[in-house]
Amino acid sequence: MTTTTPATPTGLLPLPARAARLTTAAGALATAATTGLAWTWTSDFPGDLTYYGSPAGLQLVTLAGALLTLLFATSAHGLPGLRWLTPAGRTAPTLLAALGTFATTAFTLTAIAVHLGGLVNLEPGGCLAGTTALLTLLGALALPPDHPTDPAPTGPRQRLTAALTAGPLQPPARPLPTWAEHLAIAAATATALLAFTYGIDTDDGAPFIGYLLLVALAVPALHRAGLLARLTALTHRHRGTALSTAFLAAAVFPFTQDTDQYTLIGANILIFATVALGLNVVVGLAGLLDLGYVAFLGVGAYAAALVSGSPESALGLHFPFWAALLTGAAASLAFGVLIGAPTLRLRGDYLAIVTLGFGEIFRIAMLNLNGTTGPDITNGAMGIPNIPNLEILGFNFGEPHRILGLPLAPYGNYYLLMILVTALVVLVFRRAAASRIGRAWIAIREDETAAVAMGINSFRLRLLAFALGAALAGLAGTVHVHVVTTATPEQFQFAGPQPPNSAFLLAAVILGGMGTLSGPLVGAALLFLIPAKLDFLQDYQLLLFGIALVLLMRLRPEGLVPDRRKQLEFHAPDRPDTPEKEVPPTGPRGSLTDPAGPLGAPQAKA
Repeated sequence: MTTTTPATPTGLLPLPARAARLTTAAGALATAATTGLAWTWTSDFPGDLTYYGSPAGLQLVTLAGALLTLLFATSAHGLPGLRWLTPAGRTAPTLLAALGTFATTAFTLTAIAVHLGGLVNLEPGGCLAGTTALLTLLGALALPPDHPTDPAPTGPRQRLTAALTAGPLQPPARPLPTWAEHLAIAAATATALLAFTYGIDTDDGAPFIGYLLLVALAVPALHRAGLLARLTALTHRHRGTALSTAFLAAAVFPFTQDTDQYTLIGANILIFATVALGLNVVVGLAGLLDLGYVAFLGVGAYAAALVSGSPESALGLHFPFWAALLTGAAASLAFGVLIGAPTLRLRGDYLAIVTLGFGEIFRIAMLNLNGTTGPDITNGAMGIPNIPNLEILGFNFGEPHRILGLPLAPYGNYYLLMILVTALVVLVFRRAAASRIGRAWIAIREDETAAVAMGINSFRLRLLAFALGAALAGLAGTVHVHVVTTATPEQFQFAGPQPPNSAFLLAAVILGGMGTLSGPLVGAALLFLIPAKLDFLQDYQLLLFGIALVLLMRLRPEGLVPDRRKQLEFHAPDRPDTPEKEVPPTGPRGSLTDPAGPLGAPQAKA
């Protein structure tokens, strides 16, 4: 009798496992060291990579990737104090981090050559950085998979898939005390704030693309390592601490900026994210496809513009901010009920077409209310300009201020105001999703026929979701119109190169993850920040946007921050439609004719 010994798992390159780990760690350490050398001789390249001993620009991005790779690689050696870094596996995160470091370094060297006119502009430090980054990647490719499969993978593609597969999350050796869990949440939030601040302050063009390359591979590396799953468990256990630290970190952001350039982007991201959260009530919870949702943002903006003291307003009213805020929300709520009442009996594509028509009707109506083709209310294409800055309790939002000795630019005032509005919308969304009404919305989304059969009033609850989503969009529209100081019809289109528009709002919900709280916030931030930083690609933005959505639907259809239900729906193992035939149990209590058998009811005799 012969026994077959399972083959030892190997990586993509023929190198012993110990040698591969040492090569990866040594290469990552050497790559980190090369960031202290000059990569080019001239400061014409963005970031000025000419200094010795002082990494700058994309060198800092490479340094971060190399240190992350080094941490994952040394964790594989079982060093005390580092095992917690990889609770779900070591090879996959190491390989992804090494790939991100190499991609960033190679892109930087290529950009230097293209920008300055040839490889001759590279200093020896740049060439050495490319060599060590490549060596790190080759060592990571030789690492064996953490979880061998039977049969062992044979082809390169199968080996790569096995190397990138994360294993089950291992429980911690000992649970952390409560204070340490709160500290871990705070540290993770501070790290995210630091990474976001660095990215938004990065120069447009090549430096930001290099930053995106590393982030696009470092985040999956953290996911494969199991760190994001651990952090998610902690935030679920301490939701109050997680939300408090997140909003505190967001509130700190404007004090890190010297000018209004990126604070304005941050304020617009929060406005976009707040509207996306409102749409998430309609699409993510209730399952209603709304293609004209940006019209509710426009209703709130125009209603607030008419009563906020603009000299071009046809009403000539100047309400205080709280009254203008309620006016915008109430107007959007009323339009939501008026549009939803006759149309929400439709389903699927028919409802989508009706909402798309409403969005276009609103824009055209605002164009025609110009005194010539209709009543003089909105000034037509000119809109309602010169909306004065907000002033609350003597605090003028259009002037710079100092808070606790720290300077705050004018758009920083609106940013902090949007933090409060976003917190209010998050509170409403959380309470609504966790309520009996929220569970009824989810039931309607999953199977409306079954929900109606269980006694749920489908029409009333769908109308409630439509009205609530419209009111939340009206809140955001009120602040939006004060930030941009004008309201014009062209701001509220179905699709366009710049958000907010209905297509981008819907994409933010789908990209981030439908039905989740943080998903639309992440999706809105990405969809607003990336086009703003890659303005030189404006002619190709929609093309790249479409390609990104196709790849997302192919690789991660549940979104970046998925709902648990959606994740199981898309990634649960396939099961046959009909149950497999099993051998019936024997015995007096398990026979098919036993009245008290497994099914708990009398069984039919053959």
